[in-house]
Amino acid sequence: MKKLWILLLLITASMTTFADEGMWFLMHLKRLNEADMQKKGLKLTAEEIYSINNSSLKDAIVQFNGGCTAEIVSDQGLVFTNHHCGYGAIAELSTPENDHLTNGFWAKTKSEELKPKSLFVRFFVRMDDVSKRILSLVNDKMSESERQKIINQEIAKIEKENSENGKYIVNVKSFYNGNEYYYFVYQDFNDVRLVGTPPNSIGKFGGDTDNWEWPRHTGDFSIFRVYGDKNGNPAEYAKENVPLKPKHFLPISLKGFKEGDFAMILGYPGRTNRWMPAGGIDQNVKFAYPAWVEASKTGMDAMKKYMDKDQAVKINYASKYSQVANYWKNRQGMIDALTLHKTAVTKAQDEAKFNKWANKKENKAEYGDVIATINAYYAATNEKARHDNYLSGMIRSSTLAALPFSIGNGLDLYVKSNEAKRKELLPKLQGAIASSYEKLYLPLEEDVLIDELNLYAKKGGNIAPYVAELAGKNNNDLTSYIREAVKNSIFASEERLNNFLDNPTALALDNDPLYKLSTALLNKYRESSPSDKEATDKFEAAHRKYVAGVLASNPKGKFYPDANSTLRLTYGSIKSLPADKRNDAAQNFYTTLKGTIAKYKKGDEEFDLPQRLIDLQNSKDYGRYADKAGYLPVNFLSDNDITGGNSGSPVINGNGELIGLAFDGNIEAMAGDVIFDNKLQRTISVDIRYVLFVIDKFAGATNIISELKIVE
Repeated sequence: MKKLWILLLLITASMTTFADEGMWFLMHLKRLNEADMQKKGLKLTAEEIYSINNSSLKDAIVQFNGGCTAEIVSDQGLVFTNHHCGYGAIAELSTPENDHLTNGFWAKTKSEELKPKSLFVRFFVRMDDVSKRILSLVNDKMSESERQKIINQEIAKIEKENSENGKYIVNVKSFYNGNEYYYFVYQDFNDVRLVGTPPNSIGKFGGDTDNWEWPRHTGDFSIFRVYGDKNGNPAEYAKENVPLKPKHFLPISLKGFKEGDFAMILGYPGRTNRWMPAGGIDQNVKFAYPAWVEASKTGMDAMKKYMDKDQAVKINYASKYSQVANYWKNRQGMIDALTLHKTAVTKAQDEAKFNKWANKKENKAEYGDVIATINAYYAATNEKARHDNYLSGMIRSSTLAALPFSIGNGLDLYVKSNEAKRKELLPKLQGAIASSYEKLYLPLEEDVLIDELNLYAKKGGNIAPYVAELAGKNNNDLTSYIREAVKNSIFASEERLNNFLDNPTALALDNDPLYKLSTALLNKYRESSPSDKEATDKFEAAHRKYVAGVLASNPKGKFYPDANSTLRLTYGSIKSLPADKRNDAAQNFYTTLKGTIAKYKKGDEEFDLPQRLIDLQNSKDYGRYADKAGYLPVNFLSDNDITGGNSGSPVINGNGELIGLAFDGNIEAMAGDVIFDNKLQRTISVDIRYVLFVIDKFAGATNIISELKIVE
C-alpha cells in the first residue's frame, strides 16, 4: 500500500514499479508479470491464473457484497472472507437471544445456514480493452460535459453488447484518469448464506486499539455459502436452491511458509490515488482529513454511549460503528504518515521536473499549463474540502441527517399524486420506512445529530444557509432545537410516518423540522455552482493531460492503474518488520496463539477471549494446524500491495494454494493509497492454519473441515 519514496519519477520512471508495488490486470499478466512472478516462486502460468475459456484461479475469487473480497474453497460453494466483511450480515442475523456476533455461529448442516436479507457475491468472467473505440470519439476541443456525454453513450452501447440480454453485469471503467478504458463482465449470485463465524472476541480481537497495528492477533474470518438454482444459475433465495458447483476452488495448504516465500493476492482493491498531485495531498492532510477525523470521532462517541448500555442497540449499531471507526483511525494514520514523510514536498519536486519537461517547445502547447491549473484548483477548493468532510462525516454517522430527505422525496411525490398513483407508491414507501426504522434507536440518533450538527455549525465554514440561520438564532448550540424538532417530526418513528401516509398533506411535510433540516444538508452536500463546475472541468482536463504526459515521457515504462474496485493481482513475498519486543515470535513476520493469550484481559471489550481458546493453548492442543516449529500461527506479514476492498482476499502460495486471508495493513505505511513504501509496506493476514484450528478444534465444526481440499 505505501511508499516513502517518489511515486512519480516522471521522465525516467514515473509509475513504474519498485519492489513488489503494483495492482495488476489479469489480462496483462502474461506480457508484464509472468516471468518475474515465476522467478520469485510462482509455479503456475498466467493462463492458469486468468483464462476466459478454461477454468482458472480467477474463477475462485469473488467480490463480496460490493465492498470486500472472498474466495471459493470447496466444490459446494463454500466461501471464506473476513469477519469484518461479514460483520453487517452477522449483526443483522443476531438478536440479544441469539447473539451470533458476540457468541459465534456454526451451522452443522446446510439446513441450519442463515440467509441475511441482502448479500451477494460477484464472479469475474472476462475483461477487454476498449480504449481506442471510446477515445476515437472525443477530442480536446470538446468541453468536459460534451466529452463525458459521448463517452457515456458509448459505454452504454458496450455494456449492452456484452450483457447477453441481461445474463451478465457489464461495467466499463476509466483508467489513468480517462486515458484508457476497459470493460468487465460479471455474474452475480444473490443467495448467500452464513455458515460460520467465530465469536467477536476472536474475529475482532484487539478492536480499535489493534486496528492497523502490528503485532496482530485477530481471527478475522467468516464463512458463507453461495447457492444457485438446480442448473447452477443465479437465483433469488429459495429453499430448493442448491450449493453452487464452482468452476474452480482453492485448495488449502497446511505446509506453512518461511520468510521470502512467494505470496500473491487476488482481490478487488477499492481505491488508490497514486496519481494525486501535491496540492491534493496537502488538501487532504491540512483540510479534508482533519475534518473527517473529528466528525467521525464525534459520531462514534455519541453512538458508544448508548451501545454500552443496551446489548440490542450494540448489535444493531455494531456494523455502522465499526465502519466509522475503521476510517477514523485510517484517516488519522494517513495524516501522520503523509506529514512525517513530507510526501507532498516530494511530489511537488517531481511536478516541478514535469513542468520543466512540459514547457519545452515541443510539449508546451499540450502540457504547458497543466501544473498551474492543477495547483489553482486545489488552492481554490481547500476550504470547501474542509466543509465537505464535516458535512459528509455527519451524513455517515447520523441517520437523521439524511433519512428524512431520502424518504421525504418519496412522500412528496405521494402527496402530489392521485389516488391510483398513491396505491402504486404505498407499498414501496411502507417497505422503505419499515427497513429504515427496523433497528433505529431514536435516543442515540438524536444525540448523534445534535453533536454532529453543533460541530458542523461551529467549524464547517461556508455551511448550509438554513443551518447558519438556526445557529445564529441559537447561539451556535442546536441541542434544544433538535430535541424539539424530534418531538414534532413525522420522521421520529415508523408509526408517525405510517400515520402520515394515512393522511398526507403537503403542509405537514413542507413544515416538518427534520425534513427541512435534512433537505438543507443534502442540498448543500450536492451543491455545485457554475463556477465550481468550470473549475472542476478545467482540473479534470489538466489532470488527465498530466497523467498522459507522464506516460508519454516514458513509453517503455511498466505501469499499473489506480485501484477502482476491479479485480487485480499483487505479488511479493512473506516479509518481516524489524524485531519488536511486543511479539513473542522468533521472527517478526508472524504471531502466535501464545502471544494472543498474553494480550488477554478478562471482561475487556477488545481483549477478552473465550475460555476454550485459553484452554487449548494451555494444553497446546493444536491438532494438525501447528507449525512444524511447534507454535500455532495466528497472523502473518507479506509485502503485497493492497488497499481497502482487498479485505478477505486470498493470500496464495506459488502452487495456487490458500495460505491466509488478507485483512489489514500496518499503520507505519498508512499513506499507501497515495504512495507505496517499499520498506514499510506490509499486508496483515490471518494464517489459514489458525482459521482451520478455530473451525475444527475450537468450534468442533468438522462438517466444514470435511468439505475442504487440504494439502499437508
